Amino acid sequence: MRTGVRSRWDKAVLVCAKCSKKLDDGFDDGGKPLAKALRKHLKLKNGPKSAAGVVEVKCLDVCPKGAVVVVDSARPNDWLLVRPGDDLDAVAERLGLAGK
Repeated sequence: MRTGVRSRWDKAVLVCAKCSKKLDDGFDDGGKPLAKALRKHLKLKNGPKSAAGVVEVKCLDVCPKGAVVVVDSARPNDWLLVRPGDDLDAVAERLGLAGK
């Protein structure tokens, strides 16, 4: 039986699913949740073979109005609030995902 799984991630980002769900317009052109929009924008695969992980978590208990809470695993003390219409390139840059 396996006791672990290897991944190619060098970065993990947590995105609050509850915040994303509350936003009617969503992100990107199709009104997608932030995690999906970021993965698509950065052309990241799902799962451990991706260069980085953008993972939706149930709730981060911050609940800002009109924004989604995002946590960069490299800087867990500095949470980011992302609003619909924010430039995804700038968001990716701030999260250290640019060029992944």
